[in-house]
Amino acid sequence: MRARRRFAVSGVVQGVGFRPFVYTTASELALSGSVGNNSAGVVIEVEGETADLDKFELRLHDRPPPLALVESVVVESIPKQGGNGFHIAETRRADGGRTLASPDVAICSDCLVELADPVNARYRHPFITCTNCGPRFTIITALPYDRATTTMKAFPMCGHCAAEYGDPVDRRFHAQTIACHHCGPTVRFIDGSGISRTREEALSQARALLQSGGILAVKGIGGYHLACDAANEHAVRTLRRRKQRGAKPFAVMVRDIASARTLAMLSAEEEALLDGVRKPIVLVTKRDDIDEKVARSVAPRNRDIGLMLAYSPLHHLLLGLTGDEDGPTALVMTSGNLGGEPIVHDNDDALHRLASLADAWLDHDRGIVLACDDSVVRVVDGAELPVRRSRGYSPLPLSLPFDVPATLAVGADLKNTLCVAEGRYAWVSQHVGDMDDLATLHNFATTATHLQALTGVAPVQLIADAHPGYRSSMWARRHAGDRPIRSVQHHHAHIAAVMAEHRLAGTSKVLGFAFDGTGYGPDGAVWGGEVLIADYKEYQRLAHLNYVPLAGGDASVERPYRMALSHLRAAGIDWSDDLSSVKACPPGERKALSHQLETGFGCVPTSSMGRLFDAVASLAGIRHVVDYEAQAAIEMESLARGVDCDGMRYDFSIHGGTVDCAPVISAVVRDIRAGVPPAVVAARFHDAVTSAVVHVAEYGRSSTGLDTVVLTGGVFQNTLLLSSTMQALRVARFVALHPHRLPPNDGGLALGQILIGCAS
Repeated sequence: MRARRRFAVSGVVQGVGFRPFVYTTASELALSGSVGNNSAGVVIEVEGETADLDKFELRLHDRPPPLALVESVVVESIPKQGGNGFHIAETRRADGGRTLASPDVAICSDCLVELADPVNARYRHPFITCTNCGPRFTIITALPYDRATTTMKAFPMCGHCAAEYGDPVDRRFHAQTIACHHCGPTVRFIDGSGISRTREEALSQARALLQSGGILAVKGIGGYHLACDAANEHAVRTLRRRKQRGAKPFAVMVRDIASARTLAMLSAEEEALLDGVRKPIVLVTKRDDIDEKVARSVAPRNRDIGLMLAYSPLHHLLLGLTGDEDGPTALVMTSGNLGGEPIVHDNDDALHRLASLADAWLDHDRGIVLACDDSVVRVVDGAELPVRRSRGYSPLPLSLPFDVPATLAVGADLKNTLCVAEGRYAWVSQHVGDMDDLATLHNFATTATHLQALTGVAPVQLIADAHPGYRSSMWARRHAGDRPIRSVQHHHAHIAAVMAEHRLAGTSKVLGFAFDGTGYGPDGAVWGGEVLIADYKEYQRLAHLNYVPLAGGDASVERPYRMALSHLRAAGIDWSDDLSSVKACPPGERKALSHQLETGFGCVPTSSMGRLFDAVASLAGIRHVVDYEAQAAIEMESLARGVDCDGMRYDFSIHGGTVDCAPVISAVVRDIRAGVPPAVVAARFHDAVTSAVVHVAEYGRSSTGLDTVVLTGGVFQNTLLLSSTMQALRVARFVALHPHRLPPNDGGLALGQILIGCAS
């Protein structure tokens, strides 16, 4: 029996080869009809035998294209129309519904083969793509996704490309980014004197510059990188000096997974992340012989290195397609920006803003609508832990446990991301950055506008952090108009974000551990070592680290020896010159700090776990002054990995809701004076924090009956701490949850703000 059905498909179904998939599937089953994009997703009408229609519906669910994310398929029977053949209809807009834009996708294996094939028409074409790969999010100007609503609109297809675009059996059938040497974007090399070269000459000049130790600004998919030969110590040091980057590690890009294996010890999960369609930076453990291949100053005093594989055809051409070409085989690839500014993505802007950093530029004329930095992830106990969620992930939506009105959450001031949500979807933006720069504030506003346009969310309310001085919160107040704004406590939002990731309905509370560096407490203190009994509607503070004075704000963050001296004073331990933290503090500063701690002048109380890590790292002689956020804690974790505690550990004193650090500080000082190696001190401290979490969780369970524990906050980016704590909680029969789709740091905060702001 013949019949006709209409399928309305929603999800990530535009820009991922969905219409070609439908076309070929319908043709195989001898079905007539059409498929087209609209503002709600994809609409399909098919007519044929009932059994074939059933097979078609099954394939929609079970065999979608690899990049598609089908959220729903609504089916209805409609009157038969007859006719022969199947076609792709013109895009049309429809009221209601919402299309989900695809993230940018790394070059696929088929395109990579063609890129290296001398007889292929796209041999060495820096912008080769197909329906299964290439830029999406960063070139989309509007939805539905068609060539006319991307920056590829500027490149009319030649006859050859147009024929492939219209051929149902071709891999580039309706691939909106299709182009070739004749009709596509052009790569350009510009040297320091302004002389430019294009195409192969541009690539040759770029590789020669890198080979000679120069710094190259490279325009990629989401913006510019600053690149240099990762094996050239002088080049890496020059890049550090120009960026004023201190000792913060650089990421390294290599050609393929075989090259990555020569630099790092990789697990199967890490290899899968490195070589997947997203190709983020993956933080992995260095091989012992890495110094033979990568300059020491790439990631100094760190057992890890951030690796990523080439993800665009231009990157592969820079690194060499065959492995036997002259030029570097590993490149430092760091964000193309001045310290604190967003990544540069405009050609003219790059020539101006990167002039003091780069010796030359390798750009192209394909526009980037919105900057999108590289994502950073790591693997903990076989599971992905995001550190920065951006390229390859944004703007994929997250499903929510309950319906929410159209809402905009503006996140925090560090590692900012924002979030829009409506119904059961939330869209967390790509990484925006730290909100202490005017360029970042401008980027934040642009991102908010673009994300709302792509998602169709028109916020009726705004959610912000409760900190009165956050620039993100001030932006919300300036732009709210007559829309209400709700303020949300920082650590409550951290916990709610993890609850939302795990689709907890919020009908019961959790024991939430939120450990970070800074968060505004309602008592005016700087919170950061918090244990909350929380659901989405409310929270109660169950426990926290004891308060110690934070003297001078950022001065104590940048100089961990100041936090060490503050904790020594709080523990009743004299500032003796035999302690390296005391010696690290200049006499004049020591005197001023003593006065501050005695009088409280310029001090604010803090319960921060991040600052406690700083203090212990300084006491152990690991790091007294930091060049970048969490450097002291990162180096301490690096030392502690795999170290035996010799059957000893430090213990916090836990009384009711206060976790007193004084016994731990006293034990650290005792060990240092006894000559215990810093690595052992570091291991014993990590063990003490894990034990304290379990102890407080058991106290919480006995008093509340709750056994679901959430671990979050930037401190839990520490793989040693997160792994040991999760294992200990499971042994103690807790249900232990941590982030796996958003970072535990402030990059995931906006999602939690959404859930809290919409729960009551």
